[in-house]
Amino acid sequence: MGKHGKGRGTHLVWDWNGTLLDDIGAVIDATNAAFAELGLEPITLERYRELYTVPVPKFYERLMGRLPTDDEWTVMDGAFHRHYWQRAEACVLTPGAAELLAARQASGLTQSLLSLAPHTDLVPLVRRHGIAERFLRVDGRTDRSTDGKAGHMVRHLTALRDVPAERVVVIGDAADDAYAAAHVGAKAVLFTGGSHSRASLERAGVPVVDSLEEAVAVAEELV
Repeated sequence: MGKHGKGRGTHLVWDWNGTLLDDIGAVIDATNAAFAELGLEPITLERYRELYTVPVPKFYERLMGRLPTDDEWTVMDGAFHRHYWQRAEACVLTPGAAELLAARQASGLTQSLLSLAPHTDLVPLVRRHGIAERFLRVDGRTDRSTDGKAGHMVRHLTALRDVPAERVVVIGDAADDAYAAAHVGAKAVLFTGGSHSRASLERAGVPVVDSLEEAVAVAEELV
């Protein structure tokens, strides 16, 4: 979905889960529901943020002391998504997100949305929150890979066509967002409201902020 067009100034590539969508509570609840199905102990938000990583099987390795078997991964992944999507409908946008997106669009600046959430689930949810028209593109995952965002980012920028990587800043809540940005020659700003602790985000070597408003301000200074 989306449209194309030449623009000037910083182009923002927004992450969805834990960045624009305030869903970390739903993520923790769904993670613990999935753990319960395998007999694993529940995890706190603090421990989740310290251990979370992409690809997700590596996250489970940190928790279990070993990589999950294929069968365990199938059960955990299926359970997580079943429980998460039951809760996602009740999640709201991060405070200030809708206003920031609207103001940016009104000023003629461009932005897009890139997520590892399944595309067929992502697009209706973005529309329900009334922000779909704020973006040049909305791209979710279209395969079942557990890889991070780097390859996804390449395809996203290729589809945008008129947006050179040197004026792109990725705003996300995970170190993987910074790695994906670096992979294409873009910049990144990381937000502490989602899946990672501040300490783990700071290890990515990019600016770390506590609000989306600050994220946008810092992004403008990077390009």
